[in-house]
Amino acid sequence: MIRRLLAIAFIFLCASVAWGILGATILARTHSADGILRGRVEGTWGAAQIQKAPTADYTVTGSHEEAEMVDGINRRVTRKRDVVYKVPPRRSDIATALALEHRQKGLQWYSTYTVDFQGEFDFQNPDAVAHSMSLAFPLPAAEAVYDNLEFLVNGQPANATTANGIASVTANLAANQAVRLNVRYRSHGLESWRYSFGENVNQVRDFRLRMSTNFADIDFPDNTLSPVTKTRTGNGWQLEWNYTNLLSGYMIAMSMPEKLQPGLLASQISFFAPVSLFFFFFVLFIITTIRNMELHPMNYFFLAAAFFAFHLLMGYLADHMDIYAAFAVSSVVSVFLVITYLRIVTGREFAFREAGLAQFVYLVLFSFAFFFKGYTGLAITIGAILTLFVVMQMTARVRWAEKFRGAAGPPPLPAVR
Repeated sequence: MIRRLLAIAFIFLCASVAWGILGATILARTHSADGILRGRVEGTWGAAQIQKAPTADYTVTGSHEEAEMVDGINRRVTRKRDVVYKVPPRRSDIATALALEHRQKGLQWYSTYTVDFQGEFDFQNPDAVAHSMSLAFPLPAAEAVYDNLEFLVNGQPANATTANGIASVTANLAANQAVRLNVRYRSHGLESWRYSFGENVNQVRDFRLRMSTNFADIDFPDNTLSPVTKTRTGNGWQLEWNYTNLLSGYMIAMSMPEKLQPGLLASQISFFAPVSLFFFFFVLFIITTIRNMELHPMNYFFLAAAFFAFHLLMGYLADHMDIYAAFAVSSVVSVFLVITYLRIVTGREFAFREAGLAQFVYLVLFSFAFFFKGYTGLAITIGAILTLFVVMQMTARVRWAEKFRGAAGPPPLPAVR
């Protein structure tokens, strides 16, 4: 008995090493391809977008004195100098609509989205003299396409010039005059959309941002501002940020919900596989010992190979089909291998009932728990406790000393008809 247990333990150890190699291989394939695939997605769809608040600036030419050595004499010289003053918007009214559309490349899903942006910004000349002000609107990403880009100044179309990722228009303002800038565009981004008030801590006055989504799983990254109001609308949300006088260094941000990553999921399930196999071997060993049935270590080897086939097949099917379909096909193949094999070794009843049920629980259901993020550990813990309860009840009257001494040798395996 002890030698048989040692042989089974050796098979389990070898299978665990194989799963570790498989999981690491899938993980390496996923990460190595991600850098290339991400670049392709950004090149065709766009990168993560950070929309910065527009600013207005004007230039004032003044004079100042400075010391200068002339013919060995230190003299005061008056020179002219241009000083640029920046003016933040005194009112901002923004509406954004985010439409999520996942895209798959290889073993990776990418959270791409379409953003419809409309912004209305009011600026005011703070001086008692006229100025020519440049209204600068930073574009949210360099690697992006902007469709239906439109600039209006006081309701009139304006031709914007673009340089270094900033679109700007010029407006001549009289003393203390106000101007309204309207900007509209449609673009595409990846993973997150953010609105920044500027560098460091900024004061924001009369600000309103409305955001609509076509997805329900909204997520606000750390160190960002939460919406003031949230309203559920069909498949998404209507979110709103309203501030009368805000002083903050945080952004407004939305992270797009991620889809199950086939590569990462397959690697996690592979790394977990030894736990599934341990429970399966444990239950089989208990049942066969109680019934005086004997499974040779070679039988355990082929059962481990059938388990390994599940993870190997799923790891490569995920490249070519939906992860749920790959999981289903791999489960059917592995269960088929185990049941048809044990049907010959132990008979149909044990193969279909005890072995089939144990494999379904410890391989299929335990692995499927990884599809439910945040509940995997709890589901497996409950399964382990239930297994312990059932086994303890089944073996409470077993005389283990006799079993391990082999007092009554196992009967021959039933003939298969």
